[in-house]
Amino acid sequence: MPFPTLQNDVFLRALMREPVPYTPLWLMRQAGRYLPEYNETRAKAGSFLGLAQNPEYACEVTLQPLRRFELDAAILFSDILTIPHAMGLGLDFLAGEGPKFSKPLRTESDVAKLAVPDMSALQYVFDAVTLIRKELHGKVPLIGFAGSPWTVGCYMVEGQGSSDYRLIKTMLYQRPDLLHRILEVNAQATVQYLNAQIEAGAQAVMIFDSWGGVLADGQFQEFSLAYTRKVVQSLTRHSDGRAVPVIVFTKGGGLWLEEIAAVGADAMGLDWTVNLAQARQRVGDSVALQGNLDPMALFGGEEAIRTQARRVIDDFGAVGKGGHVFNLGHGISRFTPPEAVAILTDEVHKHSRGKH
Repeated sequence: MPFPTLQNDVFLRALMREPVPYTPLWLMRQAGRYLPEYNETRAKAGSFLGLAQNPEYACEVTLQPLRRFELDAAILFSDILTIPHAMGLGLDFLAGEGPKFSKPLRTESDVAKLAVPDMSALQYVFDAVTLIRKELHGKVPLIGFAGSPWTVGCYMVEGQGSSDYRLIKTMLYQRPDLLHRILEVNAQATVQYLNAQIEAGAQAVMIFDSWGGVLADGQFQEFSLAYTRKVVQSLTRHSDGRAVPVIVFTKGGGLWLEEIAAVGADAMGLDWTVNLAQARQRVGDSVALQGNLDPMALFGGEEAIRTQARRVIDDFGAVGKGGHVFNLGHGISRFTPPEAVAILTDEVHKHSRGKH
């Protein structure tokens, strides 16, 4: 069954560095705990996994921010750890502690048993994508996503979030062969996973390398970037009669912008530590840029939000042959007042029209 005709494709065109009337805007974690309606739906679902694994609930929370704000894209509600969960590592989300695996990869035997999961174990994600596309009625495009092989691997080895990445870095230095095997399996799984999302209806995809920035120079290129490149180069790049843009985002990746821009994606996300004008100069408009307001600016009150939004847009400058998608430099804080997002959206759309 064909999907409804897309009415607002400004986000997709900006990613492809095509002319647009204004700078499009979406927010990482825009469907999340800062919205009271999200918390109500999560309570109904009983748990985070209950929410993510139910296509109707996932669809509902994906659409919630679009009912409140004039955003230019929807992003699938899911989690980057769905793949290792399908691999049998036993994912759970503990209140106040975040994700935890009951069977982390610690031994050679653990790593030897690792395999790309059957994508049917992730059918709930693809069903959610298709349902969201239908329920959007063409209002804005839908973004699918996955974690980078390295970032997902961090959770698989550490068993949970980490402050020092001691376990995975011990493996990196003591047994790089084991880590390369984990990353290779993750890359193959991520390609299948994202391509299945595209087939189900995702109109753009994003790879979140949230922990790439914890690696030393040299290690980043070998253990993170090389596997992100493998994924990008194997993705479906055309579907439903148009290009499917790919965004890569490495938090803490400011040192390596030129190398990240060269992996073959259409756009590169930037965290808030990077100056957009300098980033644009360094990569020479070879890719679109996405970002990069400090998420904490949303706590500054209306005047500060508008001032900081204008600063980001002015830093990027006249769009010309470039492409800019406005976003935060990382996910929105759960404590953000929803009215701050309304102010941000208004200012970005108003102020950016003079740059196009």
